[in-house]
Amino acid sequence: MGAVTPSSPSSSPSSSPVKSAHTPKQDRSRATRQRLLEAAVACLAEHGWAGSTVSVVAERAGVSRGAAQHHFPTREDLFTGAVEYVAEERSAALRALPDRGRAEVVAALVDLYTGPLFRAALQLWVAASNEAQLRPRVTELEARVGRETHRIAVELLGADESRPGARETVQGLLDMARGLGLANLLTDDTARRARVVAQWAALVEEGLG
Repeated sequence: MGAVTPSSPSSSPSSSPVKSAHTPKQDRSRATRQRLLEAAVACLAEHGWAGSTVSVVAERAGVSRGAAQHHFPTREDLFTGAVEYVAEERSAALRALPDRGRAEVVAALVDLYTGPLFRAALQLWVAASNEAQLRPRVTELEARVGRETHRIAVELLGADESRPGARETVQGLLDMARGLGLANLLTDDTARRARVVAQWAALVEEGLG
């Protein structure tokens, strides 16, 4: 460790200028990729799979189709990347929640499943059910997201999964939240949802002890 410290500022004097020279280009590339992912998510949520072509996404992102294909060679690459981005945003939103009571955590989990990020992910699930090329990629991704969401939910709820029924209680909560997200696609059921969430918060408190 002592050998690394002094070498940091002086052992490779040429590395700093090279890094500086490439940083603006790398930053632009990252910014373009980010715009494409955000545009793909928005297009999926608003227009569904059929209306979300690479050209439509590129136009919305303000880049050329060629630039879009440089970052994402195929349509499947673009939208799988978009759902991975959605998944990361969902996980980041969960991890950013402060230490709250269980009722607030339940409500926050439901909010994630009733917002635009979940709506966009759902559009890709529908597409994957009909697109053989897309299905294995989305299935693998969603399995990983599901495990991550469950892990974070367990942590936020302070659930002891060695306790009988605790794991199933968390799984039931996430299934319920997903169902409310599906119902919210057609109608705004905010008032009814609030009552359901309050009841589930009580059930979770009882189930987790």
